[in-house]
Amino acid sequence: MMHAIPSQREPILGGHRFFLLFVFLLATLILFPYAEASHFGSYAFRVIGSVAILVSVYAANVHRGLLIFAIVLAIPALFERIVLPRVNSHSFFVFNIVLTLVFDVAIVAIIFRHVLAAEEPTSETIFGALCLYLLVGFTFASVYGLVATFQPNAFYLDPRTNLHTVPDRFDFIYYSFGTMTSLGAAGITPVSAQARSFSILEAILGVLYLAVLIAGLIGAYRPKARG
Repeated sequence: MMHAIPSQREPILGGHRFFLLFVFLLATLILFPYAEASHFGSYAFRVIGSVAILVSVYAANVHRGLLIFAIVLAIPALFERIVLPRVNSHSFFVFNIVLTLVFDVAIVAIIFRHVLAAEEPTSETIFGALCLYLLVGFTFASVYGLVATFQPNAFYLDPRTNLHTVPDRFDFIYYSFGTMTSLGAAGITPVSAQARSFSILEAILGVLYLAVLIAGLIGAYRPKARG
């Protein structure tokens, strides 16, 4: 009996890694507006955002050979969550956001592979697909930030609905999820051709993702009957 306890605990933790990632990603999205409003909100966001990065590496469940590579890529993302740098054209900022974007794309690709590899969808498979949806939104926010770095006038903020004229990280997150859900982001308008092109691409991906993958997983999901 003494040896059975660790073996039973490990699947419980490992079997809910996508659920944990979904909770931390959702908490990051909720706490972002309060990151600079108060010291407590800033501290809570930094902690939860950093944990979300680490949980994403854990949820990806990569092989030991790729684990070091994933951790190295996670360092710039951790820096972005802890320091909250402003969008600017400084070379260090550009280098950091590029590595963060590479990390996001790698995590999305690995989790997407896990979701597709599931022979029979479970609740964890659905949570993995939901995590992908949130991660794609954050990834496109990084893309828009990179576009705005090289093209300062790529996005126009309407002064009637915004308190500032230069978009920050949360503006891009707001615009990203507004575009992906086809709800639109009032007050933010893509001006450059590159910004509009990425906006169209995200809108198409968002609609197809919900219509094909999420709908297919939920339709194939059969909860296990308890004895």
